[in-house]
Amino acid sequence: VQLQASGGGLVRPGGSRKLSCTASEFAFRRYAVGWFRQAPGKEREFVAAMPRNSDATVYEDSVKGRFTISRDTTQNAVYLQMNSLKPEDTAVYYCAASNRIILSNLRNRSGYQYWGLGTLVTVSS
Repeated sequence: VQLQASGGGLVRPGGSRKLSCTASEFAFRRYAVGWFRQAPGKEREFVAAMPRNSDATVYEDSVKGRFTISRDTTQNAVYLQMNSLKPEDTAVYYCAASNRIILSNLRNRSGYQYWGLGTLVTVSS
């Protein structure tokens, strides 16, 4: 199983960026999916997630109202639309998936079985 995150780059403060995550060998619909990020010198932290077989969403407080996680079953992809970006959003962003994580554990990175290589988002003027 391989996940591939893409879409990172340099963005000006206040700008937008859309990250994509694609998967080989499984259908995203049947997996819980999450986005995490890791800034330089910091631990990897939760950003957003969707449980399996559901369109419900969960967000870390600092990105609520600015970021949107979505899943496209026809493209078998998961997206993270990021708006109103701030310099503190600068990080390597990772997508993750799990077919066994429980709803209450979506924010916990240890609950995810599959991880993609990250994509760097730099927010700077």
